[in-house]
Amino acid sequence: MNKEQIIDEVYNNYFIKKSVERGSFGISGLILPKEEFIDKCKTDSEFSEKWGLKIEERELSLEERVDYKKKRDGIARTFAPYTHQILDGSNIPTKLITITYNNEKVESYE
Repeated sequence: MNKEQIIDEVYNNYFIKKSVERGSFGISGLILPKEEFIDKCKTDSEFSEKWGLKIEERELSLEERVDYKKKRDGIARTFAPYTHQILDGSNIPTKLITITYNNEKVESYE
């Protein structure tokens, strides 16, 4: 599964469970929109644990971004001094996102 598939599956489980709870108990509580659900999983460990989804984000260092570019472009050595601005212009990701769900870990770059 990729990142989007995992998030879709967890959110669908959340949405269905919350919908059933609301219907069964006459609860008028709010069902979080998907983006708010994702943000809450990132910032509230108790909430994310409840739904079995752990989302970690971290900024990539300049060195990690250069390594990413070298690997992506098949460059053996670095000839020019890279800056974040140069790497931004080359569409090199700035962030590593790690998602853990059902003992499966998926990493993606943004």
